[in-house]
Amino acid sequence: MSLLTETFTLNNGIKIPKVGFGTWQIPDGDTAYNAVSNALKLGYRHIDTAYVYRNEKSVGKAINESGIAREDIYLTSKLPAEVKNAGQVADYFNETLSNLDTDYLDLYLIHAPWPLNQVGTRFDQENLAVWKELEKLYKTGKIKSIGISNFDAHDVKNLLDNAEIVPAVNQIMYYAGFTQPENTKFAQDNGILVEAYSPLATDDLLNNPTMTSLAKQYTVSVPQLALRFVIQNGVLPLPKATSKTHIEANTELDFTISDADMTTLNAMQDTAPTHYHNATEK
Repeated sequence: MSLLTETFTLNNGIKIPKVGFGTWQIPDGDTAYNAVSNALKLGYRHIDTAYVYRNEKSVGKAINESGIAREDIYLTSKLPAEVKNAGQVADYFNETLSNLDTDYLDLYLIHAPWPLNQVGTRFDQENLAVWKELEKLYKTGKIKSIGISNFDAHDVKNLLDNAEIVPAVNQIMYYAGFTQPENTKFAQDNGILVEAYSPLATDDLLNNPTMTSLAKQYTVSVPQLALRFVIQNGVLPLPKATSKTHIEANTELDFTISDADMTTLNAMQDTAPTHYHNATEK
């Protein structure tokens, strides 16, 4: 349980809980409400959502009805990837605040550097203009930290070379056997925390023989091994689950993978080779 309250420190000095609860693909309504409610009851204090997940209202309701003070919960949402017009940023941000029924966000991310139907297309000037709008919101205090998601090294460098504020976070697909070494190293070398979405490859890695064997050795589940691997690499995992049993199991990470086994895991080929990747994930 302790890992849920341990923190990383972002490049602006803000502390962020080391494990987040992801809500991608969790439907709005009772499913999202119950999942987030259970996560908070079981000790999570870091909740990740996005405008395009279409579950912000249920996430916000669960947070507001949890009995936990808002300042004790770290809340992230994201500007839709399709928004490349700087003039639209404030409206989307305000709608997210309204959906979540909160006065501020702890972290706000650009969901991707390209619209999701144009993966890999460069939008350097548009991303810079949108980022500058996030900088303005950050300076109002309505966002505690700002960051990005799905940005490769080129897209991050575009911001570093031209913007005022260094992103606090880059949230990317990251799991054992698929750690995007180029993009991860570039972010970490520039003081940007990497967050791992799909740290279980949407369960596609569960039957990997090496993962299964090592999990048995540590007397843990494959998901627990996969999440601990991410944390020991200094990356913040965002596991997602809807059943209370799985949500609770994903909190039980107080064990240590040996250096030798971490070397093995870091050297592995993709543990979920059928999982979808795009060309920018490298």
